[in-house]
Amino acid sequence: MSTSTVQGAGTGATPVVLDGTRAALWLFGTVLLGVALYYFIGIDQGATSIFGNDTHVHEFVHDARHFLGFPCH
Repeated sequence: MSTSTVQGAGTGATPVVLDGTRAALWLFGTVLLGVALYYFIGIDQGATSIFGNDTHVHEFVHDARHFLGFPCH
């Protein structure tokens, strides 16, 4: 029986290291994108949309709303 230690998966992959500023920017961008998606899929109701009732964002994401469990009518 041989005893060997495994040092990584052998892929040579190295972790991505970000400084605090870049990490904060990535976090802010991710949260902003998440909030925008949540608004358009979960909250926007067409007639009460902050973009007016002629953009039809509600109809564009209508099936996704029901798939994700958001009631809309």
